[in-house]
Amino acid sequence: MGERIGKMRQLEISKKRFDQPLLWLVIALIVIGTVMLYSSSTAVSLAKTKGQTDTYFIVAHLIRVLIGLLALGFFMFFDYRRLKSIAPFLIVITVTLLVYTKGWYLIKGIPSPGRWLYLGTYSLQTSDIARIALIIYLAAFMAKKKNQIHDFYSGFFPPLLVMTIIIGLIILQPDFSTGIMLCIIGAMMLFIGGARFIQLTAAGAAAVLITIPLMLSVSYSRLRILTWLGGNEDVVDAGYQITQSLISLGNGGVFGMGLGNSIAKNQFLPTPHTDFILAIIGEETGLVGTLILLTIFLAIFQRGIKIAKESNDSFGVLLALGLSFSIILYAFVNAAVVTNIFPVTGLPLPLISYGGSSVLTNLIALGILLNISQSKRSLTHDQVWKPGYNG
Repeated sequence: MGERIGKMRQLEISKKRFDQPLLWLVIALIVIGTVMLYSSSTAVSLAKTKGQTDTYFIVAHLIRVLIGLLALGFFMFFDYRRLKSIAPFLIVITVTLLVYTKGWYLIKGIPSPGRWLYLGTYSLQTSDIARIALIIYLAAFMAKKKNQIHDFYSGFFPPLLVMTIIIGLIILQPDFSTGIMLCIIGAMMLFIGGARFIQLTAAGAAAVLITIPLMLSVSYSRLRILTWLGGNEDVVDAGYQITQSLISLGNGGVFGMGLGNSIAKNQFLPTPHTDFILAIIGEETGLVGTLILLTIFLAIFQRGIKIAKESNDSFGVLLALGLSFSIILYAFVNAAVVTNIFPVTGLPLPLISYGGSSVLTNLIALGILLNISQSKRSLTHDQVWKPGYNG
């Protein structure tokens, strides 16, 4: 009898196919990114190769996309629940990489920001690894402590400490933009996981009081902020990039100047294939093309929310929310920077901007999302999770 009741209490969830709309949206982004990266990088490719080829950056991008797609395929079929057990090790690896990267720059006496780990001819931005590792760790921790997260010492303080260490190391690179983004992502996940609003408010206030003076103490960061505020005539030169971005968007109008017809990419807009590629997209495809691209990002976020809602374990819910929120946040902050709503940040447009580590980590994140959408589960009623109370 007891065995029969146990079987009745068990929820048998049949195996689902992966989320096909999400996969098609990812493919659409990759195609758009490839086309627009080639269009935006022809002039800088010619300049870099001294006129030999206009495909320098697109070839490198395609290699990175291929590696990223292999990673997406791997994580698409790798049971995401295994990530829960290795989450602490991912944090240890992340901290080690962040310390090693900054230490290497200091030892070599390199004055530029210590953000990239060089592996032969390739480089990896360690803060991108930190973003994925932190999301996995927070999801794993709150899945384990879902009934204690509102308690400060046993539930809220441990993930806050991990966040502080990782974000602190990123800020020391210095990379304030990524540090702030991880603060927002982490706060969202903690809130959804059940952390009290007062706890998050206090932690956020402390972060602001520490971060703002640090940002103002670094010359390039201070110039970006003052340029955005428009309160200092001495920083007019620092606003050249955003000025050219706005001109480029204005040239595009509603329907754009046509693919390949951008004026700004011809050495007017600095590095048009990286952080400001959306300005070239706006110039060549207009407001219509820009809105279509942003709508694709919104659709990816919507699929992520759907996957989270249909997940039947707390780890899957929080992991899906964290990964999908991360992608949409980066996309819309990038759009806000290009349109001068936010100060210049240096954050890439996911799967569109040139950058190997960004492409790789975002495709890994999307591969994990696809895996969550298709996994087969067998759960008891007691294992079904509901979001925590935010008292």
